[in-house]
Amino acid sequence: MKPYVICHMIASVDGRILPNRWHPPVEDRGIYERLHNELAGDAWLVGRVTGQEFALRDAPYPPHTGAPLPRENWFAQEEADAWVVVLDVNGEIAWGRSEVGGDPLVVVLTQAVADSHLAGLRADGVSYIFAGVQTIDLTTALETLHRELGIRRLLLEGGGAANGALLQAGLVDELSLILAPSVDGTPGGPAVFDIHGEPAALKRIGLALESCQVMEGGLVWLRYRFSWS
Repeated sequence: MKPYVICHMIASVDGRILPNRWHPPVEDRGIYERLHNELAGDAWLVGRVTGQEFALRDAPYPPHTGAPLPRENWFAQEEADAWVVVLDVNGEIAWGRSEVGGDPLVVVLTQAVADSHLAGLRADGVSYIFAGVQTIDLTTALETLHRELGIRRLLLEGGGAANGALLQAGLVDELSLILAPSVDGTPGGPAVFDIHGEPAALKRIGLALESCQVMEGGLVWLRYRFSWS
């Protein structure tokens, strides 16, 4: 069983997600975080690019000189009010911390990751799970998070690539979209969902509007339920 997945994002009217490019500029006055809390997830998930923004180390972890480390899930702790989950296929993020905003980190890796990176994660107190040999099997990752950590409700808050990958895999149950009264207009700019390759799975998708709420500052909160045929 996997968690219920809500993609929670704020975007311009043309679906772009980098607020520093928006015209006119928008100040969400903390609305995004307030609604994040209202959605009450057990965890929030981002991809490597977004995750890198939270890292405190500038350099990779040092070489590992001990015995090889098993490719088994490892948890620095097994209980938390909320987790931050980061997809990091090859183990590129050296954290220098064990939590973000008080939420403990759990990194999703493949078996191709180096022993030095696993040793560094352990030293930082960062939990990790494996979900694939060379590429991440997203279904396996979500099932493991549910089974091992009891995550039942997950907020997907990544960049377009991470969001698009979970959508392409048919793993997104709901979209929580805060629409800002601004335009980006940059051709090819990052969007709420960026799909790479043939978006075959999207041909099976259905969307039903659950609610629409006008917020302060001209923001509009839309909630859609996904269905998959």
